[in-house]
Amino acid sequence: MTEKLKNRLEKVPAEIISALAKIDELKGRWITGAELSPQVLGRLKRSVLITSTGASTRIEGAKLSDEDVEKLINGLNIQKFADRDKQEVQGYYELLENIFNAWKTLKFNENSIKHFHKELLKYSEKDQGHLGNYKFGENKVVAYDAEGREIGVIFNPTAPHLVPKEMSELVEATKAFLEGKRYHPLLVIANFVVEFLKIHPFQDGNGRISRVLTNLLMLKSGYLYMPYVSHEKYIEDNKSAYYLALRNSQKTFGKKDENIVPWFEFFFSMLLKQAEAAIDLMSNENIEKLLSEQQLSVWRFVENLEVFSTGDVVAGTDIPRPTIKQALEVLLRLKRIERIGQGRGARYKVV
Repeated sequence: MTEKLKNRLEKVPAEIISALAKIDELKGRWITGAELSPQVLGRLKRSVLITSTGASTRIEGAKLSDEDVEKLINGLNIQKFADRDKQEVQGYYELLENIFNAWKTLKFNENSIKHFHKELLKYSEKDQGHLGNYKFGENKVVAYDAEGREIGVIFNPTAPHLVPKEMSELVEATKAFLEGKRYHPLLVIANFVVEFLKIHPFQDGNGRISRVLTNLLMLKSGYLYMPYVSHEKYIEDNKSAYYLALRNSQKTFGKKDENIVPWFEFFFSMLLKQAEAAIDLMSNENIEKLLSEQQLSVWRFVENLEVFSTGDVVAGTDIPRPTIKQALEVLLRLKRIERIGQGRGARYKVV
């Protein structure tokens, strides 16, 4: 696996490298949670948990809308849906919430992946016999339509007796390449996802686990906007292209003319849209959603001024100076204002 991965990562087309550069440029502009209103980020994270849970389970055939998911999470009984759908939604929501809240301490290894599988399906009555264990029988990768009906088999994955060896090699190679930092982490993550889905190591839940692991690996690689813009929703909205990219790459694996580019193109196009959406959260029309009440008051006071100082804001509002200084720092990071000069004589202008 190590040699195969090395060959893939050293033969990346220029347009893929360009996409990675754009994603990283947007990543650099993202403001981390400590620098934004915690209340706003909390609301965004809860919204994404609902959206991502709905999207990821619908990709696999569940039928609950985002509104239904929210009702279920809030403890409301939804009679019209199958118990299996409700069980899978509850498991995904709780697992993804744990990933978002504890990613710094969670490890990426085979034991963790098996534990995530156990958590994902812990409410699913039909899956109690194989929680956290690699598959014991043949399985297949199936596509579903918008109504949750099976529309076709995409491919037949790795045979059960080969799964332990292939998973061990994949996880260890991925860890080594991420820690080595010789190759771009997104290339390594993209390769992990497509190989994981090709192996399809569990009897059920593989697609959902792949998306949970994408969130975890992206966060560990510094893409800190993952809890605030739903990765799963972009996959659901482009489901046909998702299945096509997987099939077009995976059918070449193990052959002389192996070609992972279709998957790279799809995966990075989704990540770019996600990064762009994260930055869009900080646009003018959304600034009210990003600032605390007092920070927003500072912005409203200065937004029509040509040039101003901290003292001008102190004199013109009832807001304490330390809060004003903090608000101005946030506005600087949001690129809403620019600083002119340094020190006590510094002034600001609206961009």
